[in-house]
Amino acid sequence: MNNLIYPIYFWLFMVIIMSGLWLYQQRLKDAGIADVGWAYGLVGSAIFYSILGTGDITSRLLLSLLVSIWGIRLGTFLLIDRVIKAKEEDGRYQNLRRHFGSKCGEKFFYFFQGQALFVLFFSIPFFIVSTNLSPGLVVWDFLAIAIWSIAIVGEWISDKQLASFRSNEVSKETVCKKGLWKYSRHPNYFFEWLHWWSYVALSVGSPLWWLALIGPIAMWYCLWKVTGIPYTEVQALKSRGDAYRVYQKTTSPFFPWFPKESTE
Repeated sequence: MNNLIYPIYFWLFMVIIMSGLWLYQQRLKDAGIADVGWAYGLVGSAIFYSILGTGDITSRLLLSLLVSIWGIRLGTFLLIDRVIKAKEEDGRYQNLRRHFGSKCGEKFFYFFQGQALFVLFFSIPFFIVSTNLSPGLVVWDFLAIAIWSIAIVGEWISDKQLASFRSNEVSKETVCKKGLWKYSRHPNYFFEWLHWWSYVALSVGSPLWWLALIGPIAMWYCLWKVTGIPYTEVQALKSRGDAYRVYQKTTSPFFPWFPKESTE
């Protein structure tokens, strides 16, 4: 069987999963479960491609391990933070719900199916890795492990520092500038983006390795232009006001760098 059909099979599986999650949000009026489905869906895709892939077993096992650790951590965090412990629906989805109006149910169904397509799209690097015939561990695999390790640890530290700041916050108008947040306004997003480069390194050896670039390029676009930085900064300006405006002027938006001196 031509293994190019495998991504389509997994997409059809995600259509069913996302339809079920849409029914769940219809009952609870909380679309945050879509993010959880996306993260766990990518874990499933990596395992699926690793089992059925034709590439070297080492690359396929490494792919399953790295994606599973990343995706289960992210999916579980989102499940606890945005579904189980959340007192209300995430602001992004509240805005969408208001925007959709009377056709909310129908349009959220299309939105959830869009998430199934996103899983298909972002799983392309995993599929490419599963076809990599380079035998055993090579230098690119070690580079992938190094990039992945730095990214996962960096994202974990960023999340811990932000959670610590929020739990001890005195004034709602203050801004987190501790640790990695001193050098980037969104270090968690930066390390999330960096993590996708590990699959580019893992794919080197496959004739279609360049398709793995879809991961970091698409993630950069989403973070910069769609649901990441733009929405987060609008919300921060509403809640933090002038303190966040100063933070914007002195601190790199994405790539960690030394802060500028404030003129205010």
